[in-house]
Amino acid sequence: MATKDEPLTGLCLGDLEAVSVAVLAMSGHLEVREVLRRITASARTLLGAEYAALGVPDDHGGFAQFVVDGVTDEQWQAIGPLPRQHGVLATMLHELEPTRLADVRKAPAFGGWPEAHPDMSDFLGMPIVDDEEILGAIFLANKDGGFTDYDEALLRILAAHASIALRNAQLYERSRELTLAGERARIAHDLHDAVAQKLFSLRLTAKAAATLVDRDPVRARAELAEVARLAAEAADELRAVVVELRPAALDEDGLVATLASQVQVLDRAHAATVDFDADGVRTLPPAQEAAVLRVAQEALHNALRHAGAARVAVTLRGTAGRGAVLRVTDDGRGFDPEGVRREGRHLGLVSMRDRAQTVGGSLTLTSAPGRGTVIELEVPGA
Repeated sequence: MATKDEPLTGLCLGDLEAVSVAVLAMSGHLEVREVLRRITASARTLLGAEYAALGVPDDHGGFAQFVVDGVTDEQWQAIGPLPRQHGVLATMLHELEPTRLADVRKAPAFGGWPEAHPDMSDFLGMPIVDDEEILGAIFLANKDGGFTDYDEALLRILAAHASIALRNAQLYERSRELTLAGERARIAHDLHDAVAQKLFSLRLTAKAAATLVDRDPVRARAELAEVARLAAEAADELRAVVVELRPAALDEDGLVATLASQVQVLDRAHAATVDFDADGVRTLPPAQEAAVLRVAQEALHNALRHAGAARVAVTLRGTAGRGAVLRVTDDGRGFDPEGVRREGRHLGLVSMRDRAQTVGGSLTLTSAPGRGTVIELEVPGA
């Protein structure tokens, strides 16, 4: 059996168990972000490195995902924007073979790092490959005694399993997106068929009533009664369609998992950091869960599209009354709520307040120019 300083010809029992635990941890999740975190933490623990990172490249010279382990949140914030695909990282994303260095700082491709970046020396990088397509790369740094052939072979095994877990998670998220797109198309078709015809009849009946007001008041009243009936039916149809707009993921996964998944998608899609934290949230009535999700989506849209936020934090807390409190906080440019109201620009605030009131909840907004925005929604439980 190989020693830790020889090429790997067989795993020792302890490492075999560790690899098994790591593979199970990676395979037990279907959300891409969580899979990446599990891979990164498993690689760092398995090889005894001080730092670990995993990067998934985008098509624009940056990273669609970049996960670290061994770095505190405060250190990560101080480091600044995500790295670009250059230097040693670029090498890892364009070569199928691993990179092992005694001192990464002396590598010809080394291009330096930000001032707040931790100091690193010995380095081991391994591409995550699926049929010669590089899905990403694992980076490890700073191990007592440096990385060995055994470490490299061990990481290669982990990376092979990581490629399967990562590909499965990507396919799962893609299938969810396609399902959602199909559901939206179906609802749009239903909306057209069920409501458009009612509105067309309503318009014709209203016109008929208008022409009869002076000539035949009795018939005019009958036509107006028909207008009221058609309007009520149209409202019922619209209400039924809106109920169907409740995302299928809410029914399948619940509010916390659905909101966490959407936040992860936004965190990948935008330069801003988007975080989510939940605590003590019980299952809420369907209408409350839908309202919380819609308000969160509107608040996130405002923060990421209009406020220029660099960081957005979403928290969801259960209350003693078995309800929940949603809070969306951003560090964007902020605004004067009264000024927005006077100018007739709503930023979705009317919609959010309506959703809150519909389920017996309350919505508060705190903002000022240059001071970010906080939107808080409290909904009752069952």
